[in-house]
Amino acid sequence: MANEGISANLTRTLEYLSLSKPRRALYKFTHFFTDQPAKIRVWAQKKRKTNRERVKKTRGVFQTLADGIREGDWKTRLSYLFMGTGLVTRHQIIRGTLYFLYEVFFILFMVFVGGKSLAGLPSLGTVATVTYPYVDPNNGVEVSLQTTVDNSFTILLYSILTFVFMLIFIFLWYQQISDSLKLQRMSYIGRFASDRETLNNVLDRHYDRTLLFLPMLGLVLFTVIPIIMMIFIGFTDYDYQHLTPTNLFDWVGWNNFAGVFSSSGSTSSGNFLAVFGQVLLWTLCWAFFATFSNYFLGMIVAMIINLKGIKLKKLWRTILITTIAVPQFISLLLISKMFGDTGLVNGLFQKWGWISNYIPWLSSEWLAKVMIVLLNTWVGIPYTMLMCTGLLMNIPEDLYESARIDGASAPKMFQKITLPYMLFVTTPYLISQFVGNINNFNVIYFLSGGNPVFNGAGIPVSIVNAGLGKTDLLITWLYKMTVNSATKDYGTASVIGLLIFVVVAFFSLLTYNNSKSVQDEEAFQ
Repeated sequence: MANEGISANLTRTLEYLSLSKPRRALYKFTHFFTDQPAKIRVWAQKKRKTNRERVKKTRGVFQTLADGIREGDWKTRLSYLFMGTGLVTRHQIIRGTLYFLYEVFFILFMVFVGGKSLAGLPSLGTVATVTYPYVDPNNGVEVSLQTTVDNSFTILLYSILTFVFMLIFIFLWYQQISDSLKLQRMSYIGRFASDRETLNNVLDRHYDRTLLFLPMLGLVLFTVIPIIMMIFIGFTDYDYQHLTPTNLFDWVGWNNFAGVFSSSGSTSSGNFLAVFGQVLLWTLCWAFFATFSNYFLGMIVAMIINLKGIKLKKLWRTILITTIAVPQFISLLLISKMFGDTGLVNGLFQKWGWISNYIPWLSSEWLAKVMIVLLNTWVGIPYTMLMCTGLLMNIPEDLYESARIDGASAPKMFQKITLPYMLFVTTPYLISQFVGNINNFNVIYFLSGGNPVFNGAGIPVSIVNAGLGKTDLLITWLYKMTVNSATKDYGTASVIGLLIFVVVAFFSLLTYNNSKSVQDEEAFQ
């Protein structure tokens, strides 16, 4: 079987090498999709192996808990109720005290906050903010006072925090029992641990974990919990009619997802799906062209400035770098005014007699899309040029000298030396730029504002009220849905936000895992 596999790979390699360059590109493109089933099978095999290992670890967890009850002394057994007891009584006072303090915090949190939030989670509250008149006895003026009884948003948020704290508590509870049992067994052979060993682990042996603690904490608080919150809100009717704390919102199941994806229901749902598809397609096209136009044009500008015959190199670099100091939104607003229907460009063209009516640079769908991509290159090229300048200087000059001796032309050297090196080094940058352009709010909002807007018969009311335009990205659509007072449809916006996350994660992981930066890390070292 192994020989058959080697023979098949050799046949495919020979077949590939016999093709012309255009057919090689087509070959790569088609086999990328045909190879996916095999890759999925390999992934499934690895997943089954991982699951088996996970089952073994799970059994080990229950085995440790059983050993703690069966073999543990009174110190270990008391740790089942009072976290850290087995450590404090075995000279690890710092760790044991921290375990106990977290247990106290968790109990207090559950009594005063967590328990109430979990009790209100199924209904997300029953009584909203109550407003009642109140007469001030000092001056007799009647005012309106509010008493907040339930708040659906805080109930949902505190419930998520409660689940997070519960997971942390379970992990720490098991960990301190395992540590206590380990210390107990170490004492049988006369070996003891102390706080000095704990400090040595924190500051030396496991210093990497200490350094990563704060970043991981920030990741959980500002990324993981908001994503979980967004997912939960996607299953509610949180909108302008159910704004907290005045009104409560409730669970609606998969209704928001059905409103986005369903094309077999009402005309409104079908049009919503069609509009969503247009916005998604434009978002991906915009991200692709915005990323690679800036990348290649910035690289070309950097290469031109680096040419030996170019004079005043420092001046040109300084001019381009200086443009970065100007806030981007100022440049975008100025450009949008210049290319507006009644802006400077149209005014000059009419004055010179070149046109009779204004050119809809940013108000016509297709022309606006082309202009947005072109204007984005004007704003973004200096950033890419600055990055490429440093990388181009690190390419060994010997490679170019050898290529010149072999008779290679400048385009050939760019294709075989410069471009492969740049792509290898900058693949993570390209991924971050692609993701950033999918979520590029500034360029679209300040240049076109998403215009021209969707209108006409059959367009869903929610899209019309939000002012969604044909040059809007998913991120600007999400912004309009949540900020516009006529919609404030947080439920549907959460679904769209989740879709943005899925699209970004899919393309990022697919590109990163198939890049040479990952598959051949030592190629340029």
